[in-house]
Formats: sequence, C-alpha cells, structure tokens
Amino acid sequence: MKFKKPDVEQFFRTYGIQLFAVSPDESQLAFSTNLNGKFNLWAMDIPNTFPYPLTFHDQSTDSLQYDKSGEYLLFSSDHDGDENSQLYAIPPQGGEPKPIRTSEGHRHIMPSLSNDGKKVYYTSNKEDQTFLKAYVYDMENDEEDVFLEGEDAPTFLVKKSPDETSLIYSKMFSNTSQLAYVLYNGEHYRVTPETDHQHTFGGLDFASETEIYFTTSYDSDFEYLAKFDLETKEFSKVKQIEGEALTDVKYDESSNSLYLVGVKGVKDSFYRYDLENGTLEELNPPTSVIAQVEVAKSGNVYLMGVSATAPANIYKYANGKWEQLTNFGVPGVAKEEMVEPEIITYPSFDGKEIEAMYFRAKPENDNGYVILWPHGGPQAAERSTFRALFQFLIYQGYSLFTPNFRGSTGYGLTFTKMVEGDWGYGPRLDNVEGLEWLIKNGYADRDKILLMGGSYGGYMALLLHGRHSEYFKAVVDIFGVSNLFSFVDSVPEHWKPIMKQWLGDPEKDKEKFEEDTPITYLDSMTKPMLVIQGAQDPRVVKAESDQVVEALQKQGTEVDYLVLDDEGHGFSKKENEIKVYKKVLEFFEQYV
Repeated sequence: MKFKKPDVEQFFRTYGIQLFAVSPDESQLAFSTNLNGKFNLWAMDIPNTFPYPLTFHDQSTDSLQYDKSGEYLLFSSDHDGDENSQLYAIPPQGGEPKPIRTSEGHRHIMPSLSNDGKKVYYTSNKEDQTFLKAYVYDMENDEEDVFLEGEDAPTFLVKKSPDETSLIYSKMFSNTSQLAYVLYNGEHYRVTPETDHQHTFGGLDFASETEIYFTTSYDSDFEYLAKFDLETKEFSKVKQIEGEALTDVKYDESSNSLYLVGVKGVKDSFYRYDLENGTLEELNPPTSVIAQVEVAKSGNVYLMGVSATAPANIYKYANGKWEQLTNFGVPGVAKEEMVEPEIITYPSFDGKEIEAMYFRAKPENDNGYVILWPHGGPQAAERSTFRALFQFLIYQGYSLFTPNFRGSTGYGLTFTKMVEGDWGYGPRLDNVEGLEWLIKNGYADRDKILLMGGSYGGYMALLLHGRHSEYFKAVVDIFGVSNLFSFVDSVPEHWKPIMKQWLGDPEKDKEKFEEDTPITYLDSMTKPMLVIQGAQDPRVVKAESDQVVEALQKQGTEVDYLVLDDEGHGFSKKENEIKVYKKVLEFFEQYV
C-alpha cells in the first residue's frame, strides 16, 4: 500500500519535554510537556508508559521535584514567557496548583524542599532585584526568613546537604566567572582556592555531609571533577578528561559512584566514576545531547536527552541497559526522512579553528539554498539537538549551516571568553569566513544564501545584514538585539552586574558600542526582512524589535513584523510555534 509522503505540517506537530522528576519509590514519573498544545505537567505510572495530565495551567515549568515522602510535587511556572516563576504544589494525582510562594512581577528560582517536606528553600528577586536573596519558607507555620543576601554579585542558592547541615550557593560575576561557597555552621567557605584567574563551576552534588563533588574550570581551560572536604576545608582535583568539559555531577549512594556529563563540541559523553577505586567508565548514552540526569536511591539512572533527528525523550538505565520511557518523535515522519548534521571545521580570519554543523538537504528535495543560522547566547553553542524548525526546512529543500563561532561553549573557557566585550567583530567575521569556506568548498552558491537567527543570533543576523548584505537574499530576525545602547539598559536587573564584562560599558566603550550596534548600519539593510518578537520578552524587550522595524519601514526596506502577544523569549505554545514556522517558510519561499 502506498501512502502520501509526509508534508511540512508533520514537523509542526512535534511535541517536547522541558524537564522531569521521579517519585522517591520510582512508581511515578512526572514531566512538563506540550502534548495538549501548551506546556502542562503530565505523569506516567512506572513501569507503565501511558501518560496522563496532572495540570491544565498551560504554562512552562522550570523546576519540578517530589517531596521525600512522595506526597506532593513542588514546581515553578511563569506566565506567558515573562520568566517570573512562582512556586506551586500539586498532589501526585494532579489537580489545581496550590500557590506556595508568589509575588507578582518577581521570580522564584531554584527551589529545594527540606527533608520533612515542610519547608522550601529558594532564591528570589522580590526584595533585591539586582543581587537577590535566598529564603526559607515554613509552609506549616507560614513563616519566612532570609538566610542569604547577595552583596557584590547576583547570588543563587544551589543545593543543600543530605541532612541540611550546609548549603551551597553561587556568586555570578559573569557567565565565565562564577564562584561557589558553602554555608556551614554559620561560616562561609569558598570551594575553590583564591586566584586572580576567572573560572566557573558547573554541576555539584554531596557524597556525604562533608564531601562535595563539583565541576570547575579553576586553573584549567576545561571543567573537570573536583572535591571540597568540609572537615579539612581542602580543595582537590579528582578527574580531568583531555579536551572535554565535565558539566554535571550526580551521586549514586548505592554504588558510591558519580555519574558525569561531558561536553565536547556539539555532542555529550556520559560516564560513571567509581569513588572506591577511582576508575572512569564511559557509558553509551542513547542521545547525542544530555539535558537532565537524575539518580534514584535504587541506583537506577533517569536521563532526558535529545538528538538531531529525535526530540527530547526520557530513558532509564538499569542493569547496564537503557530503556526508553517516552516515545516522542515527529508524527508521521521516520528518522530516515530527516538529516543528521555533518560536522566540519574551518579556519577563521585569524587562523582560529571554528567547528560547525552542516545539515545538507537530500538530493531529491534540494533547492540549492543554504540558511546561515548564528546561534543564541552568545555564550552557548549550536549542538546536535532536534529543532523542528531545522528539519522541516531541510525537508523543504534548504540546507543549514550552524557555526560555533568564538564565544561558544564546549571549546574551553578561553574560547568562550572571546566574545566578551566583542559582540560584533570576531564572531561576525567567524560567520563570514564560514560562508566563504562553504562557497569555496562547494557547499553553497554565493547567490543562494539566506540568514536567520534568534536572540544573540537575531542580533548577529541584523549585524550581518547591515555589514555584509551582499551575501544574503533575505533575512529573519527572531527577538534579536538591534541597539546595544538600549539593550544594556533594558535587561533584567540581576543581569546588569555582569554587563560590563559581557558586553562593555556604553560610556567608556561608546565607539565600540556604535561599531557593533546593528542599527548603525540601517542604510545597508536593503534585503527583505521578517522580524519576530514576543511581547512579554524580559531579555530582549519588544522595543528592540520595534525600533529597527520602524526605521526600516521609514527608509523603505521591505520588512514584515510578527508580534506574539502571549510569548516571551521563545515559544511556549504550539499554536504560536506553528504560526512562526509557517511564516518563516512562506517568507523564504518568496525569494528562492
């Protein structure tokens, strides 16, 4: 029997998972998914894998956990992407969310429950928008205390010890300068030694009340596994993997071992480190990128991951084998219909090696056009993960090029820091050199290149359009920064302490700001444009898109503007995601 080939609508109907939690007895797995078109909490009764809804609040969830007895779940949700997360609780069978801590216009971050389930620890900006405070709220007596105040940097509660005798918190001076401290018996101890060199810390877990394992780039370009002993107050380096960053740590009490996530370029690795004998075992994860790992008391490992041709799914690792618990895919589209990326490297203008992914359209569909996709962040990376936007464009005949220009993560701290104070020179030329490499090596035709990016990628799309418009036939900007001077003043308050290192000082670096600001080059923005913006975006506010659209319209540049009233810095509602994807496809189809 012959069936009609999948059409682009199939890709629009791909659903996702944001995060998950496993009940203490492993009888239930809860997760946030948009199965009904908007994100809600759903659950499965393990070992059964049929999902059922827990909530109908239609909002994204950014933290989720069971209390120790499994009597309820604590979660945080914002409203239409405004990122002002509020804390709620529901019973395991679901129902109407019960407000636990709410404050209109403020956010509640990284909550953690006490062992008896009667208290919740969390960080909030409700009394200090810039440096934040950490609170402990007694739900039984309705009493709250501040136990930690940020002073010289935004300060976040990270984790409490198993018996709650100590608390780990972090100070964020920039994306590449983060320090971790432990509050123990009323004293504060820094977990890495004093140094003049900036460094970071990543994942962290307690192996006991006094043994803290974490990843850090202290005295190294790549993060490695380290230990801080609360009894001796000593720091020690435990394990490093050459050319790879270890980013997450989870302790398994049943085997006295650590599960570690490693990052190298566009893909992840997964390891088990035996604390008894110091051996490192590489495990074969079922996905190319790992988003979340949880270890149950039994020693079973639960992992959420994603690959280029498969959206996020949850897996269980037990007895040396992986079992897939969810089965999200592209409805009606086989993996064989989709495209894995080719990983390439090329030299940039100064000889710096840049890694990139190239998604090549299949010959039977290829229309000859290549879309340049500069990623967001900028201190992030485009990785081998599923994007319905990519796969449906590839299916329509477009190839995609995604360079991890300087400033990207996964290539060492030195490389990541290269974008600091230089948003518009080095990264811009890395993208341009990538295009030239594609053209020279037969991957792209000079007159068949399109441009699209979101967030920092939207900023880069605008800047490339203004400074190198000769490369592009049409440009899509998705909530991109158009004016560095207005952007630096409009970011969330707790971002502002990091802005001087991250971006620069608008007064002292005025010439650099002007040079790197897209609207400086409005006259050169002559190619057709589509601009997309979320009205609730707290990171890149709507005014950033408004000003560039108004200026382009005034000078006569062809520009289409789509504003999503109920979205922030991304797409939390399937109907909006579909609207945007259709709009992008229709826009590009006009110019190919």
